[in-house]
Amino acid sequence: MPVVTNDEVAMAVLLLVSIVVFYDGWRLIRSRLLVPKFGNLPDGGWAWTSDSGRELVRNGPNIVALAAMMVLPWMLAERSGTAAEFVLLFDMLLLLHCVWLIIPKRYAITSTHLFVDGMQYSHVGLRYTGWKGGTRVVLQRRGWWIFAPLALGGVIDDLIEVAARLQALSEGGWVEFETEGGAEESE
Repeated sequence: MPVVTNDEVAMAVLLLVSIVVFYDGWRLIRSRLLVPKFGNLPDGGWAWTSDSGRELVRNGPNIVALAAMMVLPWMLAERSGTAAEFVLLFDMLLLLHCVWLIIPKRYAITSTHLFVDGMQYSHVGLRYTGWKGGTRVVLQRRGWWIFAPLALGGVIDDLIEVAARLQALSEGGWVEFETEGGAEESE
């Protein structure tokens, strides 16, 4: 049985982390196609954007976790015999991922889906437990265990619009948001 070297393990880890980081970057680009306009949508939906400050608040726990992931390998690199170059590349990839997390995002809610981070989530797979104000609206993804929270960022006025629509969806009152023949939209 061939022996796997530390360098081979490090390259495999870098490959996997690269795939995740660049996939997330591609999703950010894709979000421009999924959410091309902001404001009222023809089916009663709402589309909005956030800014870097609000994304920092929304993704704060993720950024702290990534920072820990950047520091911990340095404590083990010498002991494991992993070359510092690999750990440095790993840190650079995670730093790029942190940048993705604080870039302003595009969001949208329709009667059937929620668009977040370049992904499309059916309302069937989400659970809304209400919003009592604050800097983000948090839903739960069904079947995701500890990875269930799905936070939505934005200014308070946008979060009020979103919370009202989520509440209407949970109570069967979406009709009140539907508009005739299109609606105001802004870029």
